[in-house]
Amino acid sequence: MILHIGNFSTFIPSFVQFINKNFNDKRHLFCFLGYKENYRVVEQDNLKISKPSLAGTIKHYFLVLKNIHHAEKVILHGLFDVRLILLFSLMPWVLKKCYWIIWGGDLYFHQKPKLRTRDKIKEALRAFVIKRLGYLVTYIPGDLALARKWYNAKGEHKECLMYLSNIFEDKFSNKNYHPRKSVGEDINIIIGNSADPTNNHIEIFEKLVPYKSKKIHIIAPLSYGDKKYAERVISYGRQEFGGKFKPIIDFIPLDDYQQVLKSVDIAVFNHKRQQAMGNTITLLGMGKIVYLRADVTQWTLFKSLGIAVKDISEFDLYPQLNEDDLAHNARIVKSYFNYANLVTQYRRIFSE
Repeated sequence: MILHIGNFSTFIPSFVQFINKNFNDKRHLFCFLGYKENYRVVEQDNLKISKPSLAGTIKHYFLVLKNIHHAEKVILHGLFDVRLILLFSLMPWVLKKCYWIIWGGDLYFHQKPKLRTRDKIKEALRAFVIKRLGYLVTYIPGDLALARKWYNAKGEHKECLMYLSNIFEDKFSNKNYHPRKSVGEDINIIIGNSADPTNNHIEIFEKLVPYKSKKIHIIAPLSYGDKKYAERVISYGRQEFGGKFKPIIDFIPLDDYQQVLKSVDIAVFNHKRQQAMGNTITLLGMGKIVYLRADVTQWTLFKSLGIAVKDISEFDLYPQLNEDDLAHNARIVKSYFNYANLVTQYRRIFSE
C-alpha cells in the first residue's frame, strides 16, 4: 500500500483522480486534512478527508498512525504540518520510505525570520526530518540543491512534475505566435498570480509607469491571498494606471481564467522564490513572453530546458523575441510538461 499524506488543497482532487485513473486504486490510500467543501471533489473509496476540527484532526492522525507502518511507501504532499513533522521526528525509522513532494513554500520556510521560540523549534524538527527523508521529489534542480544546502537532505532525487497544474494542455496551443512589438498595438500584461506579498507587485508597477501612456492593459489576479495587501495593490494600480489597471478580485471559473491567460501578451512574475509555476508553464506553452527574476530556481530550470525567458531587471515593453523564439518555447513545454511524462514519472516512483 502507498500512503499519501498532506493538507487538502487545490491540486489534490485532480491528483487523486489522476492516480486512480492511471494506477491501481486499491494500492493507494489518501489521507488529507482540510475542508473538501472548498473544492470540487469526486468521492473515492480510497480518499479520506478529515476536517481540521478537534475530532477531525484526531481522526486524521489516527488514520496516519494506523497505516504508516504498513505502507510500502509514504508520499508527503508538502511539509507544512508541524504536528506531522513532530510525529515523524518521533518515528525516524519510517523516514527512509518517505517521498517528499517539494511544493516550494515548505522549502523556502527556511528563509523566513524565526523570531519566536516555537518557530525555531519547528525549524529544528524540520531539519531533523528532511535530512533523513529517503526521497526528494521535484522537477526543479535548484529546489533540490537548496534542500541539500539548507537541510543537508540526503534523500535520492526523483524527477517528477508532481501535479496536473504543471501540465500543459494541448487545447491551449496556438497555431500562430505574434510577439507584440509595435508601439501602436494594445498590449495585455499580467502581473503576479495572487495577492500574496511575495508577488512584489509595486516593484513591477514602478517598471511599468514609464509606459503608462502606451496602449497597455494591466491584469492582476488578486482573488486569493492577503486581502489588505490586495487593497494596497489595487489602490496603487488605479492611482498610477487608472482604467488601464484591471484587478481580478473575485474567484472566476478555471476555464475563464485560462481565457484570460490566452489574451495575455506579456507576463511578469516578480517572486523572489519558486512560485506560480503552473501559470508560467501554461503561458510559455501558449507562446507568451514571460519575465522572471534571474535569481530564482525556475529561471535556471527554463534556461536548462532551452526555453527563452526574459530578465525582469531588463524589462522592456517591446522585448526582442520573435515568432520562432515563442514557437520554440511552446514546443519544449509540450515535449516535457505533458500528461504522458507525468504518468511515466509516477510509474517509476511507484514501481521501485
